[in-house]
Amino acid sequence: MSHGKTSYVCLPCRASYKQFHGPDRERRCPRCARVMIHAGSAFAPPRRRDKDAWRVLSVLLHAGIGFHKSCCGGPGWRPTTLREVKARTAYARRTGEPVARALQRYVV
Repeated sequence: MSHGKTSYVCLPCRASYKQFHGPDRERRCPRCARVMIHAGSAFAPPRRRDKDAWRVLSVLLHAGIGFHKSCCGGPGWRPTTLREVKARTAYARRTGEPVARALQRYVV
């Protein structure tokens, strides 16, 4: 059974590449040769010039939140603006909830 391609992201270059997934090797960016982050098969990259969207994406990926498909659809809700990210991280600090879980919460 062959698996489809999945997205890998280079945050410094603001670039996304579809490649076959396999945990056996690390993927390197063709532009800068840095190690790329696995974003998931349901990932849709923002435009390269949209710096705020890439900052939001950086927070999500560094928190361990990916964009993986599930049996019932896509990856679920993810924050899209810096304002939403700040509100959810403040909520996590206030309540003691893990940041990754607070970032995936639809309503705070």
